[in-house]
Parts: sequence; C-alpha cells; structure tokens
Amino acid sequence: MGFNNLIQKIKTAWPKVLTILWFLLPAVFAMVKYSLGTKAYNNYLIYKHVFLNIVRQANLYDFYPGSYLYQNHYGPSFSLIIAPFALMPDSIGILLWCLANALFLFYAIKKLPLEPKAIQMVMSISLLEMCGSIQSQQFNPMLCSWIILAFVHVMKGRTAIAAFFISGGLLVKLYGIVALLFTPFSGRYRSMIVWMITAVLILACIPMLYGDASFVLHSYVDWYHRLLGKNQENIMTNFTDGMQDISAMGMVRRITGISSLSNMLFLFPAGVLTLLPLLKRTHYDDNRFKLFYLAQVLIGLVIFSTSAESPTYVIAVTGFAIWYAAFGEDRPQWMKWMLVLLFLLTILSSTDVFPSYIRNSLIKPYALKALPCVLAWGVITVQLLFYRRGNIDAAQTTG
Repeated sequence: MGFNNLIQKIKTAWPKVLTILWFLLPAVFAMVKYSLGTKAYNNYLIYKHVFLNIVRQANLYDFYPGSYLYQNHYGPSFSLIIAPFALMPDSIGILLWCLANALFLFYAIKKLPLEPKAIQMVMSISLLEMCGSIQSQQFNPMLCSWIILAFVHVMKGRTAIAAFFISGGLLVKLYGIVALLFTPFSGRYRSMIVWMITAVLILACIPMLYGDASFVLHSYVDWYHRLLGKNQENIMTNFTDGMQDISAMGMVRRITGISSLSNMLFLFPAGVLTLLPLLKRTHYDDNRFKLFYLAQVLIGLVIFSTSAESPTYVIAVTGFAIWYAAFGEDRPQWMKWMLVLLFLLTILSSTDVFPSYIRNSLIKPYALKALPCVLAWGVITVQLLFYRRGNIDAAQTTG
C-alpha cells in the first residue's frame, strides 16, 4: 500500500512538477551555457547578429570568426524575432531567449484540442527533446509552436492569425510553409491566399524599418543562395561528423553507403502520401483525424529534410507525442513499444545517459535517431489513408 500511495502522489503532483521542469530546465541550461563562454552559446550569437548585421548593413551570411563560428542560415525577417534579446546583455538575452522558446511551445501544446491528461502526455514526451534543443539555444521549439498555433487557428477559422504564424515560419526558416496544408480543414482558401500575401509582405518589409531597404532586399537573395549551398553541405557531411542530414534520406544513404542517392526518391512519394489524406473530406470534422494529420506533418517536416539535425527533432518528437496522446487510452501494445524506441534512439541517444560507444559507433554513423520517427510517420500515414470514424486503431482495419 505504501508503494501504491507513493505512485498516486507522484501522479497527482506530476502536472505541477512538469510545468516547473518545463521552464526551470531551460533556464538552468541557458545559464550553464553562458557560464562556459561564447563557444558554448555560439548559436545565440549567430541569431543575435542577424539583427545587428542588418543594422550595420553587414552581409548576413558571411563568416565572422571574431563574433561567432559558422554561418547564419536564417532569413532577414528573423531579425525581428531576435531584436529584443539582441539588445540585452548576453547573460540576460540568452536566458530570456531560451525561456521564450519554452513558453511558446508550452502555450501551443496547451491550445491543442486534447483533454488535459492528453496535454500532459504530449508535454511529458516532448520535455527532454525540447530541453535538448534549447540547450543549443535553437529556434526549433518556437517554430514548432508556430506550426501548431497555425493549425489551431485554422481549425477556429482565424485565417489572418494563422497566416502570420505560417509566414513567420516561412520567412525565418522556410519550414513554416507546411502549415498551409491545414487550409483545407477550414475551406477558406481565398482568405488564406489574401492573408498570406499580406503577412509575407508585412513581415518581409519590417526589417526595413531598422535597416536599409535595398540591403534587406539583397539579403533575401543572399539567403536563397546560402540555403542552396547548405543543402549540398548537409548531404556531403553526413558521411563525416554525422551531425547533419539526420533524415530518412540520410539514414538510407549512410546504411547503404550510396551518397549519390537522390532526395527526390523520398520527397516525391512523401509529398504524395502527405497530400492524399486531404482527399478524405468526410473526416474534416473529426478532431482525431486532424490531430493525426498534424502529427504526420510535424514528423515529415523533419525526417524529409536534409537540414535535420539533433535539435530539430523537438518538432518530430512533439508530432509523435500528439499522435500518441490523440490515439486514446486503449492504444495497442505496439504503440507503447514504439514510444520506448523513441525514447531510446531519438531522445536519450543524444544525452550523456546513453552509452557513448553505442551512440558514436551505431546511432550517429547510421542516423538512427531518425528511425523511430520514420516508423511512426509510416504508421500514421497508413492510419490516415485507411481512417474510419469511430475505429480507434485505423491501421488494423487494413489487415
């Protein structure tokens, strides 16, 4: 009885503990990174200088070894997001930046059309991967929240708000454009087109308020060329350090040793399989169907991108968590084993608790961090294509 009481107390306290951990851990990681010196928070310095370089009219995509390592890959509009933090001392800016990412994702998950217990499940599964991304001062948790919020607002018919979240994601990291796939659920196509054009123009031009207009316009051209170069770099480096192209394509290229394997062999069928569920219009009023589709989009966004790296997986893991929670309490045993696989290969493999020998000799060389999400995407796709209202395990209807 004593053990059972302890378990019950933990379950009762977990919602509050989860909320505390959600914000406490990012704050601790931010302060630890700052204390380790500039190399430890290099990503934040890159972000910060997107704003500073626009103000100075310095090329956003050149190397600046005196200020930070590597190159910036974010669009000029990102300067608007990072500006408030860039104007602060680094010790404060990095802390608030990390907390802002945690807050956005926290708020977005809370807005999902799920029961409170399911919301807690999504947050519990996503917590460690969110912290891993924030430990690298990454923008990905915020981007994930924007896609989710675009989904939420499309569901509520708030096309204008959704368009600004989609456009923001598009102009910062391109990924946000996938949220346009949710438009059929509202049916407001004309409204979305008008608001997308409006939002893109507004967000693209805002940097001109604090930077030279011609310089900002030229920076968008520079950004395009930088992204083309980045794609090729991602493919070429996946056989060296294993830190880029952690995708379905990268995993197959590494396992087979065929570096010339074309992305289109994956992207074309993935695109078709992402669009096909939208033909099932009779399920547009089914929240579970729409949440499954959100999960498919979030996971697919990562596993079919050559830019996918470990911190990007907060997006895919959140998608997995939404699918797992939306399925319901009577989920089959194989889904629970998929969750275990997700924790082992995707979430824990990037942490110090995972055996370094296995990580360095197996997980990284073959991009196996992607494997659980690739499997989940395939299962979700089958469930969507053979979805039947009221059938909890849609995949089982095929067999």
